[in-house]
Amino acid sequence: MGVTILPDLGTEILIPVCAVIGIAFSLLQWAIVSKVKVSPTPANTGSVGGKNGYSDYLIEEEEGLNDHNVVLKCAEIQNAISEGATSFLFTEYQYVGVFMVVFAILIFVFLGSVEGFSTKSQPCTYDPFKICKPALATAAFSTVSFVLGAITSVVSGFLGMKIATYANARTTLEARKGVGKAFIVAFRSGAVMGFLLAANGLLVLYIIINLFKLYYGDDWAGLFESITGYGLGGSSMALFGRVGGGIYTKAADVGADLVGKVERNIPEDDPRNPAVIADNVGDNVGDIAGMGSDLFGSYAESSCAALVVASISSFGINHEFTSMLYPLIISSVGIIVCLITTLFATDFFEIKAVKDIEPSLKRQLIISTVLMTIGIAIVSWVALPSSLTIFNFGTQKVVKNWQLFLCVAVGLWAGLIIGFVTEYYTSNAYSPVQDVADSCRTGAATNVIFGLALGYKSVIIPIFAIAISIFVSFTFAAMYGVAVAALGMLSTIATGLAIDAYGPISDNAGGIAEMAGMSHRIRERTDALDAAGNTTAAIGKGFAIGSAALVSLALFGAFVSRAAISTVDVLTPKVFIGLIVGAMLPYWFSAMTMKSVGSAALKMVEEVRRQFNTIPGLMEGTAKPDYATCVKISTDASIKEMIPPGALVMLTPLIVGIFFGVETLSGVLAGSLVSGVQIAISASNTGGAWDNAKKYIEAGVSEHARSLGPKGSDPHKAAVIGDTIGDPLKDTSGPSLNILIKLMAVESLVFAPFFATHGGLLFKIWN
Repeated sequence: MGVTILPDLGTEILIPVCAVIGIAFSLLQWAIVSKVKVSPTPANTGSVGGKNGYSDYLIEEEEGLNDHNVVLKCAEIQNAISEGATSFLFTEYQYVGVFMVVFAILIFVFLGSVEGFSTKSQPCTYDPFKICKPALATAAFSTVSFVLGAITSVVSGFLGMKIATYANARTTLEARKGVGKAFIVAFRSGAVMGFLLAANGLLVLYIIINLFKLYYGDDWAGLFESITGYGLGGSSMALFGRVGGGIYTKAADVGADLVGKVERNIPEDDPRNPAVIADNVGDNVGDIAGMGSDLFGSYAESSCAALVVASISSFGINHEFTSMLYPLIISSVGIIVCLITTLFATDFFEIKAVKDIEPSLKRQLIISTVLMTIGIAIVSWVALPSSLTIFNFGTQKVVKNWQLFLCVAVGLWAGLIIGFVTEYYTSNAYSPVQDVADSCRTGAATNVIFGLALGYKSVIIPIFAIAISIFVSFTFAAMYGVAVAALGMLSTIATGLAIDAYGPISDNAGGIAEMAGMSHRIRERTDALDAAGNTTAAIGKGFAIGSAALVSLALFGAFVSRAAISTVDVLTPKVFIGLIVGAMLPYWFSAMTMKSVGSAALKMVEEVRRQFNTIPGLMEGTAKPDYATCVKISTDASIKEMIPPGALVMLTPLIVGIFFGVETLSGVLAGSLVSGVQIAISASNTGGAWDNAKKYIEAGVSEHARSLGPKGSDPHKAAVIGDTIGDPLKDTSGPSLNILIKLMAVESLVFAPFFATHGGLLFKIWN
């Protein structure tokens, strides 16, 4: 069609170089964080001067507390949290590993059987006049890419957890010097995770493409079809990480809150509370490891969806390597853009007071989006020919390169809009959360009513943003447009993850400060960091859900193309029954995850009560609680309970595809996408709003907040109940739903050749 300005050699250098820069930058941030010592040393031994240096004395010497003991205590607590998180993840990965092996065998057997395990070359799916590699090769390579995707996902989550547990006590210790110092440690640690994940995902995908190319040669349709396994591997691990981690963290959190705060009237993270270590471990395994795997899955799938459609468009047919890898070049530029953006938070602007925290995090989103828009414009100009054709359900649609730029940009800006709307509905700086807090005057019931209404209302603007970006991108460039719009939303993933991981790290820092018995002034600082972190976590979930909707639609388009369905007609009974059943699945899935949290929390509450009642001197602080039993309850419950919801998501496409065929399956995918997005957004925002309404009352910053407080007052107790109900919504069901909609779509795409050949058994018998 046309020549690109960037030569193929340039692409082959650019992508790995950007990935390596990302990894190097994350290691640099880690090195800076590690300068904060978690061992008793005089506070002024830092070697670096300047505003982010460590050469200043503590702002206040601990009020009457021995500094030496505080540091030792922090190190001891950090160790307990780190050990708990590591042992849980290892247990989880053993179970997940078994699943991975079984599913890899399934992929090989199902896809290999498409041509009866023949090793002969076949006519191509999209061009019968050409000869392509056998289906058995696609089966083998899909299995390999599935395993690699799964391993990358697990490693991403595990590294994130390690970094978070490394940084939590360091953030606490820096909080003694001021809120700005603590913010920078937490933010840098988040950046380590963000850049490692973005760069690793890109590098592994790039290496797989180049290795598979050695075998596939010119058969690019086959090559990129087998790469879809990478997205499936990434998301299936994310599902178990999200659900397992979410059940773990919320069982501990609900148990600790109900007995500690409501019944015993002791503060959050009080060391007398037996569930407190489990609660802090949970922040790392659910919010960090689960989130890491989840966003890696989204990234892998949107890349795979774009590559599959591109391989049967003019890029793939004419073997234009640079334009073919346009999705990867966008991600490469994204890493560089996020690197510059991060410097604004850590080096260019200094945080002096609590009120600077949220604006600084919001500035990250805006700067990265503006810079990325320029980046996308340059990439679209140099890496795409001026005119190209895109596969559009059997026909080729002519597209200009500026139209593709608009597709990516519309996804990117829709992400920013979703982020800001989420912030408006979940931050206690704005009226929605303040109204929810105000409703606590009349008890928990009105708090619950207001919170639910807020969640439902918060769905409106994000859905319009997603709808507009789908319309624009589809009109310009069919399904490829939707896939690159999803990539646009995820192009600033390194910054998104940095501000997301910052939340749980600050939350842990507050817990460590409370358990180490530091002064209330330090706890106030970590609470301010944590409240901002709650909002950024909600923004991160908004991004994850918005991108999941676009990714899922792009995968759906690729599935429909691959399964050779020309149109999906809602009026045919086959499709409509799929549609209505698909819309029910997110409810079934949410019911499972909510009930799992409830039953695990029940056991936790009983155990915490038992310890308070039977251990003499526990309330007085003279005896130590048995933390290990609570950690064990959370671990056992989450491992046992993560399997049924996981099985529901993984088995549905297989059962529907085999017994009812591809038309019904396309209905199921559309139905689950439409209802899943709504429930996910409302659940995440309701939970986030309840949590911040409680924090609003506790902080007592404004006159209005003080009229509702202090801690322990009736409105505060009502707020704690709302927060407890919201916990499983915002940290288990809501975030897991976006994996449900993506995973079913990517799984259907991987198995599409099998379903198209052998699926629909019941209808075949019926007819």
